[in-house]
Amino acid sequence: MEEKRICVLSIIIEQRGCVEQLNGYLSEYAEYIVGRMGIPYREKCVSVIAVVLDAPVPAVNALTGKIGNLSGISAKTLFSKF
Repeated sequence: MEEKRICVLSIIIEQRGCVEQLNGYLSEYAEYIVGRMGIPYREKCVSVIAVVLDAPVPAVNALTGKIGNLSGISAKTLFSKF
């Protein structure tokens, strides 16, 4: 079994055209998601999502890469030392 790490995946949505695909990717990795918080920032016309994961590093990197390739969506991950 691969070692899991806790991390936060930060997602900024500037264009809503790929949100359905984003939610599909998050559903694919649902087994690793500990929690998710979404904040619509209407004044700036963006949405921010923070996803806490407890997952193997390759799975997190794969998810972050898939999301980062979506048009109008940015994603970055911060890993804990645990």
